[in-house]
Amino acid sequence: MTRPRGGEHCETTALDVLLRHEGVELSEPMLFGLGSGLSFIYWDGKGMDFPFLGGRVKPFELTRALAARLGLELEVRETGSADRAWRNVAAELDAGRPVGLQLDSYHLEYFTSKVHFGGHMVAMVGYDASDAQLVDTAQQGGAVTTGLASLAAARAERGPMTARHRSFTLARRGGLPDVRAALAPALTDCAAAFLHPPIANLGHRGIAKAASLVPGWLARADQPGRQLPQAARMMELAGTGGALFRNLYRDFLGECAGLLDDARVRTARDRYAEAAAGWTVVAELVAEAGESGEAEPLRRAGRLLEDLARIEREAMERLAALG
Repeated sequence: MTRPRGGEHCETTALDVLLRHEGVELSEPMLFGLGSGLSFIYWDGKGMDFPFLGGRVKPFELTRALAARLGLELEVRETGSADRAWRNVAAELDAGRPVGLQLDSYHLEYFTSKVHFGGHMVAMVGYDASDAQLVDTAQQGGAVTTGLASLAAARAERGPMTARHRSFTLARRGGLPDVRAALAPALTDCAAAFLHPPIANLGHRGIAKAASLVPGWLARADQPGRQLPQAARMMELAGTGGALFRNLYRDFLGECAGLLDDARVRTARDRYAEAAAGWTVVAELVAEAGESGEAEPLRRAGRLLEDLARIEREAMERLAALG
């Protein structure tokens, strides 16, 4: 197997390991963009102690989209049996092939933040009698190990965003995929979903909704000194690549601009550079409000979010026109 490396985002990190084994080497922003990974959701559901801001598509949607666009063979296995789940993984590893896993990061021994997240992805590259060898994000250590019992618990966990012991592999069919031909479909599909969301919590409409609700977060929070800085950290540091995944998409568009001679792509790249910088400021303002207990930073964040909804909508309108 190729030498493992950790990226910014868990799903693209796992995909990088699987694809490099097949001789396909792409940057992390390219993997993220080809999988139409960018999105937005504002979620404040029943039983949640604080609203959630998400900047990507649902776990595993990126993997399915990427495999389809590059003409790769994606084999997915799910089962309710822990024993069968282990056999599925061990057979691939014994044959020399890395395996992607979806699991709950709470149980992984190397994770210092003990929070349940059932949409986490890792690549498994080996095992011995006691431990599993994994590749996770650079933030989590890159090449890491966890006990087999902890891995089994992580795979067996049930709850939001979990899967039934999901494991997956990727295989190349024939020659190297034509990445350039896949760019426009990836761009237009992502733009269409962002511009025409089914509910107001998603896409550019979701950002506009956040703009109206974030100024009231001090009243919404039970523990603002903890919850607001935590929300800011999730935007910047929780495997997003910074700026709620906007840095990754900005860099993807930069690569696209070098491959597609199209002014609309260059304009969208510039808009997302502006948006990425704005999202980092939003995170700073949210953290400031939590630390100070003052509402003014949240009001400023709300006004900036109004601008970001417009900026991202305009960028996606340019990209939608590619179709």
